[in-house]
Amino acid sequence: MFERPPTGQAAVIVHLAFGVAEYAEADREFRELVESAGADVLDHIGGSRKVPDPRYFVGGGKAEEVAESVVAHGAELVVFNHDLSPSQERNLEKRLNARVLDRAGLILDIFARRARSHEGKLQVELAQLRHLATRLVRGWSHLERQKGGIGLRGPGETQLETDRRLLNERIKTLRKRLEKVSARREQGRAARRRARTPIVSLVGYTNAGKSTLFNCLTGESIYAEDQLFATLDPTLRRMAVPVGEPLIVADTVGFIRDLPPELIAAFKATLEETREADVLLHVIDAADRERRAHAREVNKVLADIGAGEVPQIEVFNKVDLVEGEQARVEYDPHGVPRSVWLSAAADDGVEALRAVLADYCNPDMIAGTLRVPAAAGRLRSRLFDLGVVEQERFADNGDTLLSVTASQGDLERLVQQAGLDFEQALVQRRIARTQTLIAAH
Repeated sequence: MFERPPTGQAAVIVHLAFGVAEYAEADREFRELVESAGADVLDHIGGSRKVPDPRYFVGGGKAEEVAESVVAHGAELVVFNHDLSPSQERNLEKRLNARVLDRAGLILDIFARRARSHEGKLQVELAQLRHLATRLVRGWSHLERQKGGIGLRGPGETQLETDRRLLNERIKTLRKRLEKVSARREQGRAARRRARTPIVSLVGYTNAGKSTLFNCLTGESIYAEDQLFATLDPTLRRMAVPVGEPLIVADTVGFIRDLPPELIAAFKATLEETREADVLLHVIDAADRERRAHAREVNKVLADIGAGEVPQIEVFNKVDLVEGEQARVEYDPHGVPRSVWLSAAADDGVEALRAVLADYCNPDMIAGTLRVPAAAGRLRSRLFDLGVVEQERFADNGDTLLSVTASQGDLERLVQQAGLDFEQALVQRRIARTQTLIAAH
């Protein structure tokens, strides 16, 4: 087995077409992934096949072409935009005399670079170990001999068996730690459910602008950059809405086509925030020509994690980059908001999105002016105790005029208990919210 180079920065990338219509877009995305991992792309090798070659994936002739490119450019790393089997990866490394990385390994490497929190690092490490478990033999073929039982090894245990056992033990440890993380998250979700605080979760293809929109909605300043997978660690913050109590907004990891299953499994605790949300904001890059294909990929992952039935509102971001587009809200024939077009970077259309979320998450809220006669002092006290009074004025006849924001059902019940007619007492209705049903896409 060859000695692997310590850096792996100089790279040759390989991407074959297997009848995929979006080859050019996938190729552009692949190059961005490689560059996000910190590699310098020295050469790009394409081609097409009907089916993968069982030995080298790319076939003997193409493998020779890749080997010549590695030598010509002095490359240390060859990255494939495909999932390779352990044997194919091992055969290619022997043939190319360079480190070989497939698409799953590349995405795992990027996640390892982006993880910041303790939880995120645990999740990425678990995903990496699960991926490594199927490929352990490639680096230890020269150690498949039995050694004595000193220390951790048992009698007759090979070095390979030792490493597999240690790997499995580490995976078990990480699973236990992440189970504790999941339990803590569930406690938080249970507390929010008891408080009846609606949860809005941002989802979308990577680099669609979710974190920028999150900052606009919440007034936060979390890390947001024009790069793939800028956000890995979920962030939850409160968001004020025009009517009703604040909502909780969750920023989550971006999705991508062919997301490694190891990542979906490892990020289970994080993705539960998406599955338990009251509504999903599916953020779509309006300037991306492949936006519909990317939206399908996101919906596919949502279905895989059990969030396919969660109500969803499409948010087309970056309208400032599209000629002729402007911020707006589109409704279906029943008057239900179907999509919101905005620019988070320019803060254009964000307030319209707040109004849409207020309508959905607080469907029974009403804002208006309530006339309370002097004889109904108990009603006035009750409204102040509930904290729904925003302003108090007095009419010429001595009645109290209260500017209130509350659930219409609760307000009607309190007014009727005071012996008053609700429609007569509500002298001005500033904002009325009606029940809406936003179907999951």
